[in-house]
Amino acid sequence: MSNLCVIGTGYVGLVTGVCFADLGNKVICLDVDEERIDKLNRGIMPIFEPGLEQLVKINTQSGRLTFTTVHASALEDAEFAFIAVGTPSGVDGEADMQYVRSVAEAIADNVDHSIIVVNKSTAPVGTGDWVTDIIRKRRGGKPLDFEVVSNPEFLREGSAINDFMCPDRIVLGCTNHDAANQVAKLYLPLRSSILITDLRTAEMIKYASNAFLATRISFINEIANICEEVGADVREVATGMGYDKRIGHSFLDAGLGWGGSCFPKDVKALAHMAVIHGTHPQLLQAVMEINRNMRRMVIVKLRRSLGTLDEKIIGVLGLSFKPNTDDVRDAPALEVIHLMQNEGAVIRAYDPQATENAARQLNRVTLCKTPYEVAEGSDALVLATEWNEFKELDFQRIKASMKNPLIVDGRNLWDSDRLTEIGFTYFGIGRGNHTVNNHNE
Repeated sequence: MSNLCVIGTGYVGLVTGVCFADLGNKVICLDVDEERIDKLNRGIMPIFEPGLEQLVKINTQSGRLTFTTVHASALEDAEFAFIAVGTPSGVDGEADMQYVRSVAEAIADNVDHSIIVVNKSTAPVGTGDWVTDIIRKRRGGKPLDFEVVSNPEFLREGSAINDFMCPDRIVLGCTNHDAANQVAKLYLPLRSSILITDLRTAEMIKYASNAFLATRISFINEIANICEEVGADVREVATGMGYDKRIGHSFLDAGLGWGGSCFPKDVKALAHMAVIHGTHPQLLQAVMEINRNMRRMVIVKLRRSLGTLDEKIIGVLGLSFKPNTDDVRDAPALEVIHLMQNEGAVIRAYDPQATENAARQLNRVTLCKTPYEVAEGSDALVLATEWNEFKELDFQRIKASMKNPLIVDGRNLWDSDRLTEIGFTYFGIGRGNHTVNNHNE
């Protein structure tokens, strides 16, 4: 058993702390948000993540997992201090490092024993050296035996616990291999491949990985736009591409594009780093532009059928940026809603988990309790998030309740032939023009 302090109880920090506790370590999760810590101590989860609540309950009852706002007690016996705080985008896409700085200063102020500082926050290349300098300067002339190790996270919201417990790889960056080996021992029960490299390379691996995945999505969306015009079906194109072992099937689902807390922030930050170091991130700029354009395509499709959106009632299914999370940061649904409202549309919406979070960012939107309430009296229905519960809706009931049976399937979730047989006008993403032409003839 090792003593760990995980600083930050957001998506990364909370999952990291809980999973390390479940592996048998003693973990104290530290956060400055008193309300969040109070709720965690009462078993109330601040985020929705499948399986998280049960793991928190098991490990708090065992005594391996505790939550606090007190730095001194949290760090008192810690052998490892994991930094897992937010690094939101600044004005130009740069990572805002104020929270990482605060944690580094708190470690310097509250630790007087040997410790390994592990950075899991996604931060610019060079952050490991920067954190080291902050701690040393903060200590003044008082020495501290510490090392900084970069340990980028690769957790996907909605499957974060499984991603932690069954990782593709563990990446560790350091200047001291003994320190990296000590962190590696924490992960040995997972029996995963472990890559130990230098600090800056480890930090770049995180950014390059996310940028590449975002690029795959934007690439297939660009192909979808071409398919739309030439009459091909992007779903079959992606399937055919994916059988090539050099390509694979992952992240080739055309739709409204990527969102969330990672891809938008990390691609912007990498592009910003490229610019300030004198390189030209042309591909990254194109990846972001294609992603923005996919949200606008919804408006084009609605206009094509409705003529105008002014005073039209549009129902939106799904508000989170992806299924199995309540996170609405950079969610395509929210941008699509704003675009529709700018053209005078009246919006109704439903999401299985993200309604409360979305309500803080939406104005003049009626938040409904069921998909059927969203559809009632609507001029169009837009699918923005492919939650499982949307797969098998009663479309006969939906058609009967809608003012105008128009569907824009922003995730290619539904069977277009079945819906057109029922009597819907159906628009998918990159599904060719045949459905539109049939209804315009």
